[in-house]
Formats: sequence, structure tokens, C-alpha cells
Amino acid sequence: MDTRYLIKVGMAWISILYAVCFAAVAVYPQIRILAMKYGLQRRYQPRHSRYNALTFVTGLILWNLTTALTFALFAILFNRLKP
Repeated sequence: MDTRYLIKVGMAWISILYAVCFAAVAVYPQIRILAMKYGLQRRYQPRHSRYNALTFVTGLILWNLTTALTFALFAILFNRLKP
């Protein structure tokens, strides 16, 4: 398995997913509350919501770093462990 290719694909995938989710929350802020209520069975009331270019870019960078590390770990384990 090509580790670099897998990481690139994972980062492209999470970038698209993050942009779609960020846009959904920006257009319909109640989606966060509904996701917590129905998806996680928790009551959630955000204190403040800030949606701007800085929060978008910061989140995108953090999610891409997390995804890169996750996919790298997956590739390493996939290549090292034998059935």
C-alpha cells in the first residue's frame, strides 16, 4: 500500500467533508444542536458561534493534520501486520 497516496486521499476527503459541514453549520446553525440531541443523545446550547475565515482555516488545518496522522498510522499497521 502506498502510504503517501493514502494520506493524500484521506486529506482530500476530509477537506471536502469539513467544507461541507462548515457550510451546513453556517447556513443552518441549528444543525449542531440537532446533531448533539439526536446523534449523541446530549443537550447542547452553544454559548457563542463564530464563523469566519480564521475559524474555517484553523479547523481545516487541524482536521487535515489529524487525518494525516490517522491514515499514516493505518498504512503503517496495514503494511506491518500480516494475516
